[in-house]
Amino acid sequence: MTRTRPIRIKRAYEDRSPDDGRRILVDRIWPRGVSKAELGDVVWMKDVAPSTQLRKWFGHKPERWEAFRSRYITELRGNPALEALRDLVASGPVTLVYSARDEAHNQAVVLAEFLRGEGSADREHATPTPGGGASRRAAGPKPEGGRI
Repeated sequence: MTRTRPIRIKRAYEDRSPDDGRRILVDRIWPRGVSKAELGDVVWMKDVAPSTQLRKWFGHKPERWEAFRSRYITELRGNPALEALRDLVASGPVTLVYSARDEAHNQAVVLAEFLRGEGSADREHATPTPGGGASRRAAGPKPEGGRI
């Protein structure tokens, strides 16, 4: 079995740290109030972000989280830009950078989970931990039928 490279998540407004590895901005829109110089050598992969339509529908409303998660995973499965991201992940540690205020309900959480292969019916989610890392937690009961 191959060893999974570390995938961290961090807000764009947090300082860079030595253990970030390659920093990848996974927002479709550049973070408000942050200059390109402030994010430094970040790789902007807006094509792996949720579609504009999905992003606007979600609106970071926690009550839409499970539906957003499911729809975003569906988008990821058909996304050709994902291959370049997988290559970066395979080359060393990465930090997925996002701008949302909600650290538990955003596309970086779903994307990290998906890249780790955790997006299956076991319903475990990656959630941020202090310092920009990620941990796993149970998400609660499965939806009816056990499908996402």
